[in-house]
Amino acid sequence: MVKIAFAGGSGNVASEIIDVLVATKKHEILILTRKEVKDSSPDSRGITWIKADYESVESLTSVLQGVHTVFSFVTEQDGEDSPKQRRLVDAAIKAGVKRFAPSEWGSREIGPMSWYTYKGDMRRYLKELNKDQKVIEYSLFQCGMFTNYFTRPYPSSKHIMMMEAIIDLEKRRAILIEGGDNAIVTLTTVQDVAGVVARAVEYEGEWPEIGGIKGTDMASEPTIGELVAFGEKIRGDKPWNIKRIKNEEVEDLSWENDWIPRAEHPSIPPEQVDSISKFMWTRLLKAFSTECHHVSDEWNKLLPDYEVTQAEPFLRAVWEGKP
Repeated sequence: MVKIAFAGGSGNVASEIIDVLVATKKHEILILTRKEVKDSSPDSRGITWIKADYESVESLTSVLQGVHTVFSFVTEQDGEDSPKQRRLVDAAIKAGVKRFAPSEWGSREIGPMSWYTYKGDMRRYLKELNKDQKVIEYSLFQCGMFTNYFTRPYPSSKHIMMMEAIIDLEKRRAILIEGGDNAIVTLTTVQDVAGVVARAVEYEGEWPEIGGIKGTDMASEPTIGELVAFGEKIRGDKPWNIKRIKNEEVEDLSWENDWIPRAEHPSIPPEQVDSISKFMWTRLLKAFSTECHHVSDEWNKLLPDYEVTQAEPFLRAVWEGKP
C-alpha cells in the first residue's frame, strides 16, 4: 500500500483512474484541489481532499509529505512553460516522492497542438533534472486517442466527456486531410489507461521515461482511413458525408464545411466554443496526419499479462443496433 496524490484530480481522466485505484482497496488516495476544503478527513471512499497552493513550493512540499507517487492532470494553456507543474515537481523532490507522472495522457508528439506547449516544457524540465543523476523517477503516460470518443452520444465510460470529433459515427460524417488516410492513430480505451496505471503503481521495476500504452493502432494498427471505413461498415448501408480538406486550406484556416465539431469542454468558456472549435480541429487534423497520436508500447511490454481492448469489438458493441 502506498500514498498516491492526484494534482488536478477532479478531471474526467483522473476520475477514471481514481475509481480503479480505490476499487483495489490497496492505496491511500490524496486529491489536491485549489478549492477550499471543509473537511480534510478521508471521505466514504477513503479519499482525502486537500487544498493546494500551486504558487508555493513550500506549501506543496508540506502537502506531499509521505506521498509515494504523484499523478498530474494540471493544464497550463496560458503560457509556453509549465510553472505550476515545475513547482509540483520541485516539491515532490523535496518531499521525497519516488515517482511522478506529468500531465500527458494523450499524444506522443505535440506538433501543431499549441495548447499542449506546456507539456513539452515539462518533458524538457524532467529530463534536465535527471541529467547528471536520477532525482525522481517519472513516466510520460501516452495513449493516443481515447476510443471512447467515437461512441458519442452513447457513454462508454463513467467519466469521459463525450466531445464531437472529426469522425462522427452517429451522423455518419468525417473531415479528413487530402492524402492523410494512411496516417496511423493509436486508439486506447480510458478503461485500459486506468487499468495500466493501477498496475504501474505496483510495478516493482523502474518506470520507463516514455510510457506508451497502445490499445489499437489501425494497421495492426488502424489508419485514419481504416477507422472511417470501419465506421461505414458497422453503421450500415447509409452513405457518409466525407469532407476532404487541402493541406494549404489547413495551413491558412481557409477551409469551410457545413459542420465543424464543437470543442465543448469545461476548460473552454461557452462563449468561446465556436471561435475555438475550427482552430482546434484544424490543428488536430494536422496532428493526426503527422501521426502525433501514434504512440509506443512500453507499458504493454512491461505488463504482458494485461490484455488491452481492441477498437473494433469495443465500438461494434456500442453501435450495433443503433439507428
